[in-house]
This record gives sequence, C-alpha cells and structure tokens, in this order.
Amino acid sequence: MTKDAIAELLDPTVLQVGINLGNILLVTGKKANGDPEGIAPDMAAAIADKLGIKVKFNTFATPGEVADAAERGEWDIGLIAIEPKRAEVIDFCNAYVQIEATYLVPDASPFQKVEDVDAPGVKIAVSERAAYDLYLTRTLKHAELVRAQGLPGAFELFKREKLDALAGLVPALRDNAKDMPGTRLLPGRYTAVKQAIGTRHGKPALKAVVQAFIADAVSSGFVQSLIDKHGVTGKLAVASDD
Repeated sequence: MTKDAIAELLDPTVLQVGINLGNILLVTGKKANGDPEGIAPDMAAAIADKLGIKVKFNTFATPGEVADAAERGEWDIGLIAIEPKRAEVIDFCNAYVQIEATYLVPDASPFQKVEDVDAPGVKIAVSERAAYDLYLTRTLKHAELVRAQGLPGAFELFKREKLDALAGLVPALRDNAKDMPGTRLLPGRYTAVKQAIGTRHGKPALKAVVQAFIADAVSSGFVQSLIDKHGVTGKLAVASDD
C-alpha cells in the first residue's frame, strides 16, 4: 500500500503538503528554516515519515486558497476543515481535531443562544470561505452574512460596521472579546469545525495510508500529545464521531 501511495505523489521523493497559515491553532509558529510549526505541520511530517520520504510545505494564507490549490494540482495532501463544497475537489479522510464555533455579540444584544441569531435583518461578520462561513451559507434561513478577508478582517468589520454578530471559532472569539470590552460569546455552538487531511481526487492508495495514520494517531494519543505540545490544550479537542 505504501508503494502504491508513493506512486500517486506529484514527486515520489517528497510529500507536498498544503498548509493553511490562517488557522493559528493548527499553525502556531515558524521554524528557523521558515517551515510552519504546529499540529498540522507535525501531522504532515509524520505521514511523510511513515512513507519514508521528505516533506515539503506549500503554505497559503487562507483555507480557500488551499482548496483552490488542490484544483491546480499543487499538493499531495492538504490540511483544512471538512466541508461539502471543498469535497468537490478534495477527498477528505476522517477529522483529527475539532473546534467549536459560535458568535460574539454586544453585551446589549437580545441574543441569548446561537439559534436566536438567525433572524430577519441580522447581519453577521464572517471570514470569507472559512469552514463556518460555508456551513452558515448552507444553513442560515434569515440572517445575512457579511464577509471579510480572514479572521482579523471579520473582527474589524464587526467593530467598524457595528454588525449584530461575529461568527468564528470559540478560541479566537474569546481573544476578540478581550480586545473589545462590552461583548460576549453566546453559549453553545452552531457547528464543530472538523479539521482533517485530504488528498486530491483519484489517489486511493494515498488516501488509505492517510486514513490509517489518522485512526492510529487519534487512538494512540498522538494527536492529544501534539495539542499539549503546541500549547492549545483547551482550545482544540481530539475529533469525536458526533
């Protein structure tokens, strides 16, 4: 299986990896040689090690750009959240970590739970093409999404335009709330963003190897050890099946 997987790579001597630098929980820094550092790069490097080859990181500012690069055939595996729209160009394996998503609202907001936000006339700031943007685009019935580039851009949009809510991941929204007194997070979640590893379409042997690696990494405690190693305990959780 390993031999077949290597034959499916762009270059059989190196695993080319698409990494989203915009997720600061999965990419927490940069090494001296310029390579990204964090859970996602460590997972990719471990897969390359399993294949017995080198690893090369192709970095992108946003998850949408990682997905676009799949269509252009620029990587062998990509590490971004599972989403049906992205699955049109990426074959996703099971998730390895998950992050809950909710809303940040002004203290004076009438909203008390996430379900309250989907109402006529409500405007929600969101990071364009983030997994939760794609999820909310599919599921919201009444509220309007107002998009900005990246998490910082969405936060600035929320503040500048005095929008009704800011959609985001709980850890990032907690930081936003500290930077913007007079705001609060709504309890609960509208989704749990599942961070996964995907291959380009038509790479069954590579996908099988990655899938087996993830299953072992989750069950053996390797994923939890990376969460602890990179200082994101309590912000990320090992993915569950629910």
